Amino acid sequence: MTDKHIDEISGVETSGHEWDGIRELNNPLPRWWVYSFYATIIWALGYAVAYPSWPMLTEATKGVLGYSSRAEVSAELAEAKATQAGNRERIASNTVEEIMANPELKQFATAAGASAFKLNCAQCHGSGAAGGRGFPNLNDDEWLWGGKPEEIYQTIAHGIRYTGDGETRFSEMPAFTDMLASHEVRATAIYVASLTGTPSNPTLVEPGKQLFTDNCASCHGTDAKGTRELGAPNLADAIWLKGEGEEAIIDQMRSPKHGVMPAWLQRIGDPVVKELAVFVHSLGGGE
Repeated sequence: MTDKHIDEISGVETSGHEWDGIRELNNPLPRWWVYSFYATIIWALGYAVAYPSWPMLTEATKGVLGYSSRAEVSAELAEAKATQAGNRERIASNTVEEIMANPELKQFATAAGASAFKLNCAQCHGSGAAGGRGFPNLNDDEWLWGGKPEEIYQTIAHGIRYTGDGETRFSEMPAFTDMLASHEVRATAIYVASLTGTPSNPTLVEPGKQLFTDNCASCHGTDAKGTRELGAPNLADAIWLKGEGEEAIIDQMRSPKHGVMPAWLQRIGDPVVKELAVFVHSLGGGE
């Protein structure tokens, strides 16, 4: 029998293998590691028997416990839907004001409305509801048609200038090209611009104010702060929907731009419209 080779430096027996003069030390694995390895094998075999594991032609083995992660998820989803169904029934049977007065229902409606907003409204108003050129910011305190919950509901449900809904909110600014001369349009625009900034020609502010009183105050008010009943915007708050500055005001007076918001009641249903109204009101600008 060949004598076992002992490594001179470590004093450990080698395995007998040699590669280009390099020998492998025969260090056995620690017992705790070996036992742990055997335990994992036993555990794996037990798991394969107890739970679905081995793939077959059409499905996996079901295991003696009959566990199914899909069935567990389906049960959780069914439970969540049942809970939601109860809340949705309550939302359907309550007014927006009653929903707002119920903390639990309000919390549910706000969360549901946030999801509905991203799906239906963010394309125009932005994911953060900050709006953009031609699309109102829903986070501030300025409202064309009112920021109370029932007013927001009315706007969402029936839209703005939406011809497919008989209850839509409707307002229209006329073109002043036939009513006012070009210099009168400019004077009026200079007055409106002076309400929130420095006019380009201060001498035209007073003549423009008189022209505004004669032609625009019936909708925008004598103080130019707008009229919600007519959807006429506040011109004295430095918030501009269609464009800012004298030239933008002149363009709007000569060729008014009228946006259209669709009516959502028939599209998404009354409960979702209520949820949207509660969510929009919760953004911070609601009254």
